[in-house]
Amino acid sequence: MKRIFAKATAVLCAGTAFLGVPLAAETPPAPVPAAAPLAERALEDEIIYFVLPDRFANGDPANDKGGLKGGPFQHGFDPTHKGFYHGGDLKGLTAKLDYIQGMGVTAIWFAPIFKNKPVQGMPGQESAGYHGYWVTDFTQVDPHFGTNAEFKAFVDAAHARGMKVYMDIIINHTADVIGYAEGEANGYRYRSKGEYPFSRRGGPKGKAINEGFAGDADPDPANWAKLTDPTFAYTPVVPEAEKNIKVPAWLNDVTLYHNRGNSHWVGESSLYGDFSGLDDLATENPRVVAGMIEIFGQWIDDYGIDGYRIDTAKHVNPEFWQAFTPAILKRAHAKGIKHFHIFGEIAYEEPTATIAAQVMAQSGLPYALDMGFAKAAQLVASGKAGPRLMAEFLEQDAIYPGGPKTALGLPTFLGNHDFGRFSMFVRDMSGSKDEAKLLARVRLGHAMMFLLRGVPTVYYGDEQGFISDGNDQLAREDMFPSKVAAYNDNNLIGSNATTAEDNFNPAHPLYRLIAELSAARTASPALRRGLTTVRAFTETGPGLLAVERHDPETGQRVLALFNTGESPLSQTIEVSYAARGVAPLIGTCPAALAAPGAVTVTLPAFGFAACILESDD
Repeated sequence: MKRIFAKATAVLCAGTAFLGVPLAAETPPAPVPAAAPLAERALEDEIIYFVLPDRFANGDPANDKGGLKGGPFQHGFDPTHKGFYHGGDLKGLTAKLDYIQGMGVTAIWFAPIFKNKPVQGMPGQESAGYHGYWVTDFTQVDPHFGTNAEFKAFVDAAHARGMKVYMDIIINHTADVIGYAEGEANGYRYRSKGEYPFSRRGGPKGKAINEGFAGDADPDPANWAKLTDPTFAYTPVVPEAEKNIKVPAWLNDVTLYHNRGNSHWVGESSLYGDFSGLDDLATENPRVVAGMIEIFGQWIDDYGIDGYRIDTAKHVNPEFWQAFTPAILKRAHAKGIKHFHIFGEIAYEEPTATIAAQVMAQSGLPYALDMGFAKAAQLVASGKAGPRLMAEFLEQDAIYPGGPKTALGLPTFLGNHDFGRFSMFVRDMSGSKDEAKLLARVRLGHAMMFLLRGVPTVYYGDEQGFISDGNDQLAREDMFPSKVAAYNDNNLIGSNATTAEDNFNPAHPLYRLIAELSAARTASPALRRGLTTVRAFTETGPGLLAVERHDPETGQRVLALFNTGESPLSQTIEVSYAARGVAPLIGTCPAALAAPGAVTVTLPAFGFAACILESDD
């Protein structure tokens, strides 16, 4: 994606409206109303900001190499390479709390900060653990990010501002330490439980091993004590220098891993296979269950964090979560954290709730990242699909365990570090290079995330107009001046900036928009806790989506309105007969009811609004 946004920038700087969407002048946004005190806020009251610490702010250049010697393949630091450490750390993140809170953010979720294996990969394919998902020590902050004391300082600083802290945790796997003696020749192909049972070495005709082991469905510790030989599928091999690299020490026991080769993401291998070579823990083993509960319970005890996002949750057996989740919530409640937020990554790319609802029902996970919402928002805001898609997606809320109330606590997002940035999806799905329309569609998507149900989750840099060139490493740009050519050749949406510059501009139109949407949401119990009634949608093609949200506790009703089309629209729609009048919350709203139970709504191209339906209930 090259420099194509100059004309949109000129329009923005003029401070006028384009496509019917008013633009903010280049002044800092008004302060966002204060959220409720930290301890009193329920899960659905939060506004989350997700950040990769390595790519955010470099507060201490002395830790850039993590205290390691040698070159980039030893210490992992190379700010010119998109797959290596760039220098961001906890001190930098702490120093930018003013910037983050200025958007109205109430909770910060960051990628894992546990100590990682610095560099992994076959020769010529090496990359670094800057993202945090290759853990060797679950008890220590990675030295590239700082120290445990600096993490405590960050948590304390966030809490002092009334902001919550969510950690990203990994249970499915550790760093890639275990190799297989037989594996390289066949590409570490997955070997199934049927073809390679626990009872024989190397297949049904092999030597009898693990006598008396009754299979991994039996959770009795006495049963698992009989699984002493891990050579049923492959022969695990650990380099001498790494035999004791993992912490806690029990993680160095190779019998606690599946050791069946690489997952191909389907069927049995999805649960038992190595995640691209990463050592896949046998989470059916009660020793692993107890060990993980203790690890992550201790982070709650020591630091008083407020939530966990769980990586690769659907690749762990449901019985693990059925034990882990209540134990962790008990630990948090004992610490006085009554609204501890647990949400799992259940990855898929379809505009549906069924996959997440199924895994949640099977596992007992209370919440999941709302992958279905992300895909629906990408399709609808880009014009690839009409608003009917989002309406039908929202009506699936009934299938979650606990029904529509559960949907209120699902973190919603538009793009992320794995799939790519929202602006990229909008650009590619719309097929348009019109800069003004692209910005308008991106604004519309953010309005959907804040005004519809769920917990809005902003991916760092989106508020500065970052636009990725792809997924994974291509969507993990630096907020501080970058040296990565593949990042710096992109002009950012809504400004003349590039990632070669520092990008913490509170006057950026998307930053300002997020602050305005946060203020509306913080001020409105119906936007935070209101259940959804779809009132109207254009059935074919782009057009109107109208959703009424009602908070039964306060009685407040809000009508959220979106025009996904390139032309203005006006339509009379049904609302609750309890409504007695209309008042604006954000955007332009009708001056009054058109009739009892009806309002006439008018929206510009790509416009949106939230209107309070004044009522007696």
